[in-house]
Amino acid sequence: MEQTSDQSAQSAMVPSIGDGSGPPKGDHKKRKLDDRDRRRGKGKHLQHGSHPSKKRNMGRKEYLRAPLDRRGRNEAEQTRRKEKYENAKNEESILPSAFPQEELDAEERRPKRKVAVMLGYSGTGYRGMQIDKKHKTIEGDLFSAFVAAGAISKANADDPKKSSLVRCARTDKGVHAAGNVISLKLIIEDSDIVQKINSHLSPQIRIWGIQRTTGSFSCYQACDSRWYEYLIPTHSFIPPHPSSFMGKKLEEYAEKAGELGEYRNRQAEVAAFWSDVEKTHIKPILDALDDSIRPLVEEALYSVDATDSSEPDPAIGAALDIPIEEQKTGEGMDSTTSEVDSKTNGDTSPAKDEVAEVVDAIEQREPNIVPDDRTDATIPLPDSIVSKPALEAGIKALKKAYLDAKKAYRISPERQARVQAALDLYVGTRKYHNYTVQKKFTDRSAQRFIKSFKVAPKPIIINDTEWLSLKVHGQSFMMHQIRKMVGMAALTVRCGTNPERMKESFENVIMRIPKAPGLGLLLERPVFESYNEKQAVPNGREKIDFSNYEEAMEEFKEREIYQRIFREEAQGNQFNTFFTHLDNYRDPTFLYLTSGGIEATKKINSKSIQTIWEDSEDEDVSGGEG
Repeated sequence: MEQTSDQSAQSAMVPSIGDGSGPPKGDHKKRKLDDRDRRRGKGKHLQHGSHPSKKRNMGRKEYLRAPLDRRGRNEAEQTRRKEKYENAKNEESILPSAFPQEELDAEERRPKRKVAVMLGYSGTGYRGMQIDKKHKTIEGDLFSAFVAAGAISKANADDPKKSSLVRCARTDKGVHAAGNVISLKLIIEDSDIVQKINSHLSPQIRIWGIQRTTGSFSCYQACDSRWYEYLIPTHSFIPPHPSSFMGKKLEEYAEKAGELGEYRNRQAEVAAFWSDVEKTHIKPILDALDDSIRPLVEEALYSVDATDSSEPDPAIGAALDIPIEEQKTGEGMDSTTSEVDSKTNGDTSPAKDEVAEVVDAIEQREPNIVPDDRTDATIPLPDSIVSKPALEAGIKALKKAYLDAKKAYRISPERQARVQAALDLYVGTRKYHNYTVQKKFTDRSAQRFIKSFKVAPKPIIINDTEWLSLKVHGQSFMMHQIRKMVGMAALTVRCGTNPERMKESFENVIMRIPKAPGLGLLLERPVFESYNEKQAVPNGREKIDFSNYEEAMEEFKEREIYQRIFREEAQGNQFNTFFTHLDNYRDPTFLYLTSGGIEATKKINSKSIQTIWEDSEDEDVSGGEG
């Protein structure tokens, strides 16, 4: 058959087998590999004349999204640091400003010694321990006092780094310390240097002693372990009210899981608490209310008060370290500035604004509420009309009655034993990724060793409220770790949760654990046994031992720490607000406390607090204790 010109041309281009003009030996393997690469998608985006190992041309947006090479990353980091340094220079600092050059030239040169400064402080009103140029901190006041007392030269007064300042424990905002240590280089020739420094400090901060150390001493590195104390009112272990969101869910999930008997056994010693309160304290108040007001007041206490999870809640956000901007808009608060607001007006009764919030919520769906009292007998209120002032007074009276009943509670030995059993689960080496911020189960730094966690045998009664002292001894603690440990233990006991849930929190799961109020936490003392025995004594240095100052520390702790904690709680009711808010928070976030376990927390909508929490990047997680 005669071939067409196209077919002829095509056949001319195809070499015949065995004629010597075919591809070199082995090229058929290369063609197979090329075909395999094409099937896998390799090289299909290569441009003409390009090589697979070369970077292809990218658009501007794609180029900007691409990661920088090492040189580019270094240059970008240097630019960022330079900008940060320039911005810091322009910020007004609360630290001592640099002295004029003529004063520096006239200053006498005096030797500096490496020392350990033992101190105590009340953290109220301070933005934590660590020095901060923009905020009031313990170290900021200390450094200024060192300069004023002549323990730091004028030449070094503008930068704490020049004195090699290191802290043993970086306590959070509002956290107290009966004993803490900083190490740095000081001028300590004056025999009364401690008194001089204290004279420049507020009564909230006291230097116990200054001791010479070895030249290489770092109080952070040399510290073997730390003792913390947490004071908590015993009414924190009362179960949620049966009408609250959590109270209902605990029963519901226990019944659904067939564990109602076990759940009620774990609440046996407090089973009659709420029924007794209703009969003794609440019923007389309700009976005295007008029939038109009574049902609204009852509903307001444990229904309206609950938060709608479609709207972010600032109190829950603070307990879960969620930035306030993210609470408002879904993206972005410096959590260290936010605690659970007490919402009280200085006495033990609920604040007017708290009651007003509840009344406002009722008003939105009850159009028959009038703003005035209308007590004039000539203008009687119709039966369908409710007086707003009378409604407010009724809600306030009942809330106060509930609070007074909680404060009158005294923990039983059985309940206290449950608290101790929960704390015992922390002893040993555990993974605490759920007890801090931005840590994963795989992070080695989330593994911590707890030596002991004990409840003081005898509760104490202050301002008609009973308190328990919890003392924890561990090697080191991450940011908010102790407050979250206390929060989890307290929630487990008060909710009658199976103790196995606490064990699960150390496993590769996610639990949103709220941090208990910072008000009750204080650093008792750090321990330096290894340094004392292996370095201090062999080198002729004194041991770092707080027992030498025990009497002064106890007096300070009672006056500046304990009494401040008790006074602030009496005025603000922070613990009651914290736990009541959690009980009434309508969101699955905390339902792992029920018999439904972690599975019960997974039904979460896109606006829930847990979704927002996962994107929080506000915390400085490089350190921090408590």
